[in-house]
Amino acid sequence: MHRGGMNATKQNTEAEARLLVVDDEPNIRELLSTSLRFAGFEVVSAGTGNEALKLAEETDPDLLVLDVMLPDMDGFTVTRRLRTAERHIPVVFLTARDDTSDKITGLTVGGDDYVTKPFSLEEVVARIRAVLRRTRGEQDEDNAVVVVGDLELDDDTHEVRRAGVLIELSPTEFKLLRYLMLNANRVLSKAQILDHVWEYDFGGDTGIVESYISYLRRKVDTAPPTVSEEDKHKWQPMIQTKRGVGYMLRTPAE
Repeated sequence: MHRGGMNATKQNTEAEARLLVVDDEPNIRELLSTSLRFAGFEVVSAGTGNEALKLAEETDPDLLVLDVMLPDMDGFTVTRRLRTAERHIPVVFLTARDDTSDKITGLTVGGDDYVTKPFSLEEVVARIRAVLRRTRGEQDEDNAVVVVGDLELDDDTHEVRRAGVLIELSPTEFKLLRYLMLNANRVLSKAQILDHVWEYDFGGDTGIVESYISYLRRKVDTAPPTVSEEDKHKWQPMIQTKRGVGYMLRTPAE
């Protein structure tokens, strides 16, 4: 019976999450789908960008595993269209080459992580679970509102404001900022940030930390155009790099 039969369908009622796997190579798509089902996920799959957008609307997945190279539109375009339609589904990109520009583009359009082909299935599962944990907002701390200087983060509303101005952050940016704020004025290593924000249980790529810190700086340390000239002085840089050590969110001087 299709997709493992009736017994498998019943077992999937308690699936860990619903995933949409998008890859134009049938062998990879089927291998990923089968392996992810075995790992405890409910899986639907697509071979094109248009089919992915249609299934994302119909099945409301918890996460997309999305190949960058698709026959009709690339994975970045799929993600942009989802974000434009206000569908903020977490995305893990599959990229065929270890290309920094691909990784940066993927994060810029709203992706949450990436895996480079060839990949291990264990790595894909680990990264999917890490993204799901952070985007679902599972937290160890009880603080609903975290305040550092004029920067305020609210877990309940998932909003961040600086000097009263709302700052739009992706789920991963939100969790990274939260971790920095909870450890304000303390230097955090890239390894610590990977462990707490990405929650990898294997050697993760510290380059992703550098990329996200860069994006966060643009949003937190740079006054948006809506801020008046007289108020721009309030936006002192808060995110600091300690060369060879890590990063720190410093409380701005009065």
